[in-house]
Amino acid sequence: MDVLAEAVVAGAEADELRRLPVPAQFTAAHLRREDVESFMGVADKDVRKTLHVGSVPMPELAPDEVLVAVMASGINYNTVWSAMFEPLSTFSFLRHFGAKGGWAARHDQPYHVVGSDAAGVIVRTGAGVRRWNIGDEVVVTPAYVDDEEPATHADGMLGDSQLAWGFETNFGGLAHYCVARASQLLPKSDRLTWEEAAGNPLCAGTAYRMLVSDRGARMTQGDIVLIWGAAGGLGAYAAQLVRGGGGIAVGVVGSEEKAERARAFGCHAVINRAEIGLTGTAPADPTAVGKRLGKRIRAAVGEDPHIVFEHVGRATFGVSVFVVRRGGTVVTCGSSTGYLHEFDNRYLWMRLKRVIGSHGANLQEQAAVARLLDLGHIRPALSVTYDLQDTAEAARLVQANRHTGKVGVLALAPRTGLGKRGAWAQRTVT
Repeated sequence: MDVLAEAVVAGAEADELRRLPVPAQFTAAHLRREDVESFMGVADKDVRKTLHVGSVPMPELAPDEVLVAVMASGINYNTVWSAMFEPLSTFSFLRHFGAKGGWAARHDQPYHVVGSDAAGVIVRTGAGVRRWNIGDEVVVTPAYVDDEEPATHADGMLGDSQLAWGFETNFGGLAHYCVARASQLLPKSDRLTWEEAAGNPLCAGTAYRMLVSDRGARMTQGDIVLIWGAAGGLGAYAAQLVRGGGGIAVGVVGSEEKAERARAFGCHAVINRAEIGLTGTAPADPTAVGKRLGKRIRAAVGEDPHIVFEHVGRATFGVSVFVVRRGGTVVTCGSSTGYLHEFDNRYLWMRLKRVIGSHGANLQEQAAVARLLDLGHIRPALSVTYDLQDTAEAARLVQANRHTGKVGVLALAPRTGLGKRGAWAQRTVT
């Protein structure tokens, strides 16, 4: 560990952090361009073969950026996609971004530092940064936006230049240091540990936009919401937001262990996907599966769902379109089982259903989620934490769907449980 990182871990004041040198190299979980074709013809694209942890060069800081000493980060499914080089190699994203020139050119490297969540301490600020200072404890949100683009001022997710940080950009959060735009930052809550704070932005923000925001399904009191993968990272936040907003959450999971987890996060009813004949691939007859699922939902809560919280993709999308009620909404943010969906369009148009695409969350939506976390109205979905050296194992856990909630990664934090401040330092998060 370099002297600047040691000072951060020791709790040094801003003046000391300012005086200490920034290292020329730092430790990071990263991909290598030379590995891009390593999975050609391979059935099990094991991410442990392509996620490396080692030294990479420190990039120069742009005027609107900060350098954050990362205390903790988290695994998201986009890191799994990156490490599988599917559906496209993320090096193609870096090459496209770098071609814009200027500061963007730094991102086109033969290595890709991944990770779209982080919490840590600012150790340097660019010349144009106004609201943040060295020593500030922050969380990094994943929407990398251009604040000079007009659409960004209507909604940060609408700009053509919007990118997913640590996925479509370099220098992400699974590292001892990360580079982020100042427009990605929010204050870290004193209520949360480093690992608890780090794991929220991508999944919690995404779930909030999908369900609560006026850009998503606009859930209201009494709405029945079907949540696929209700024990996973997205699902755990979705269940809490539904319950906290007066909705009725029905979760679908793959085991009794995950069912217990889903109930703990707020699901009123939980259905095991084996009960409806759903495996990890798209069913031959989505309508038949949908009829079985609908029957179980009505038996549990009395009605068909108003909203389906969809992120699984090919294996579930046809069922989602069928099972949501007349006039209901399917809101989708991803496709972990495949991007090409098949569904019977008659049930969409003749029953006046809607499909809403949702991606990430803008900074205001992230701030709304951060407030709920700070007030204790939703809680972190963290279930297990790995050390940075074991990032590949952590990602494999998510790739194999053996996890519940969020999988955390300690970067500079020497152990779990650190980072609470003030009165919260002696209390347990509830």
